[in-house]
Amino acid sequence: MDVSTRGIVDVARERFANRDYYGALLALGDISGSGRAYADIHHLRGLCFSLLDRPDEALQEFDRALALNPRYLEALLHRGLVLNQLGRAPEAAAAFAAAALAEGPPVAGFSAPIAARLANEHARLADLYAEAGGRDAAVLECRRAVQLGPNFHDLRLRLARLLLEAGNPLQAREELEVILAARPEWVEARVQLGMARYLAGDTAGARDTWRACREARPDLERVAAYLAMAERIPE
Repeated sequence: MDVSTRGIVDVARERFANRDYYGALLALGDISGSGRAYADIHHLRGLCFSLLDRPDEALQEFDRALALNPRYLEALLHRGLVLNQLGRAPEAAAAFAAAALAEGPPVAGFSAPIAARLANEHARLADLYAEAGGRDAAVLECRRAVQLGPNFHDLRLRLARLLLEAGNPLQAREELEVILAARPEWVEARVQLGMARYLAGDTAGARDTWRACREARPDLERVAAYLAMAERIPE
């Protein structure tokens, strides 16, 4: 999570803690559809919508969080609660059953819920290091987060971005390829893969990657800018 995104999320969490749910949604609005959103951001938006008695929008946000992190226990539980309130008992039961199974096997010697909590704490520490200019320390903390949450694709994307900023495009490409093997439709990860290829000297690969992104999301202006940059270099 970059510094500007972290600042926005901190404001949103403060507003949420003060029960200003509209304010929290307003703070998160600029990043929820920007490609910078993470599972915890969608989960927080879902909680806001739920507490504002807007269950359909809450379910949409919980589903987005779960698309990024299928084992997001809190998102599964809150999704089940909203479905139960809507009288959709069979779907609620399925959500609660998924939550019961979400614990999964131990990770790095910790139970899955503890590992998930530790992964998020390491990710937050990585954000703090990055904000303070400690990029190498940020990478180390984010690597630890990914080790504890190997299926948390949003955390792996954070790691890839940090690696790009640190001048390690080949390592970033490896992380992005892991993400896209699991979620080939995630355009933001593919955009970053194009950047990793470009910075690693694979201009042709970057062009192909960004052209595919443009076909999937022609509204992303930065993809057009990246393509224009890459196309200045002869094939």
